[in-house]
Order: sequence, then structure tokens, then C-alpha cells
Amino acid sequence: MARSPLVLESGRPLVVGSIGNSENLERVSPEEASEACDLVEIRLDLLDPNTIGEKPWRKFAELPLLFTARCQTEGGAAGLTPDDRVKRVLAALDDASLVDIELASASTMRPLLGELEKRGIPWVASFHDFHGVPSISELSARSKAARQAGAAAFKAAIELGWRMEQLGPLALFLQRSGDYPVSLMGMGPLAPVSRVLFAQVGSVLNYGYLGNAPTAPGQWSALRLKEAIESVQKAG
Repeated sequence: MARSPLVLESGRPLVVGSIGNSENLERVSPEEASEACDLVEIRLDLLDPNTIGEKPWRKFAELPLLFTARCQTEGGAAGLTPDDRVKRVLAALDDASLVDIELASASTMRPLLGELEKRGIPWVASFHDFHGVPSISELSARSKAARQAGAAAFKAAIELGWRMEQLGPLALFLQRSGDYPVSLMGMGPLAPVSRVLFAQVGSVLNYGYLGNAPTAPGQWSALRLKEAIESVQKAG
């Protein structure tokens, strides 16, 4: 039975528990996931292909599932072609509430986008910069392109390094995103503080990891991130 699509609302922060290997997918219990996050991301590009055929993510029956098959240039596993990635996501679509596709990959993954539209499954147009902080005008242009492409939200993950002066402008970019849902997060040494700050000012998807393996540099565990976000909300 297909899962209900996940409706993303601008300014309503959700915590994503990301699972990046087959061992953690087996190890993490449904109870642990439900306590730690609002939805579970399954990184299909990082799983053993045999695991995908077994569909072990179905144990998370109470949570929406986000499926990602990341391209190598934006942090995914090496050696997967666009066709490989499309096939992995198609194999999981019966269980998908949301799918992540890089904005830059949209043209090469049109068969998948067509199937998502047919099934009514929303997708997130993602962008990753592991080398620095793009300008606000560039982020705004990418967000606009994501919306025009039909994505339910725009997601950007950015290597902040120690550039604390960038936190304010990025937070303002989020606050000014209007009615279009945007997910924004830092990577690197400022990742933890950025993820709490950006959730506080409107980031819709806020990623931590489930199990014992982060899926991005500087990532919190999902449970600690959820607790930190909730603490800030209560304090406000």
C-alpha cells in the first residue's frame, strides 16, 4: 500500500533521521526512529543493492519515508549512473512519501520525475556546495528554479567552514523565502549551530543521522537535533 505524500509547509521545521548504510538500517528500531525524528531518509545510493530488494525500511510503518539516491558530485556513492539511481528510487516508490533529487540532475532523471508526478509523490530539489558559501542571489536563483521545476521544496547544504559572518545573511534568506518551503543547513565545524538556527527561522527539513554514521560533515544525531530544536522553540 502506497504511503501518503508528505506535505511540506513553509516555516514548519521537521527533523529528518538519515540512514546511510545497510547496517544502521537493520539496527535502528522503529521506536528509536519515532523518538528521534519526524521522517526517515533512506540513502539508497549508500545501501547494498541486495538490501534494497529486501525493502527493510518497511519496518518504519509509522513514519513518512524520504528516499535519496545522491549523485557522486554532490556527495553520493561513486560509480552510480543516472540510470542506476533512477532504478533504485523506482524500486522504493511504493513506500515513498517524498523523494530528493538534485536540482542539477533533474534533466537526466526525467523518467523518475514523470513517475513521481503520475503517482502524486512530491520531490525536493537539492543543492550541495562542499567548497564554500554561494551568494544569496545564487541561492535565490536556485530556489526559484526549483519551484519552476515543480519541486515541493528547495534544499541547500553548504560548507560554512568557520565563516560565522555568513550565518546572518543565510538566516535572512530563509526568513524571506515566503510561501515556498526551503531547507537550509551548514556543513563542517559550524554545522551544529547552523542547523538549530536555520530550523528556528524556518528551515523545513533539518537533517540528523540515525544509528552511528553521519551522512554529512558536522551532522548531529537526529535525536540530539530534535531535542535542541525543541529546546529553542520552548525558550522562544
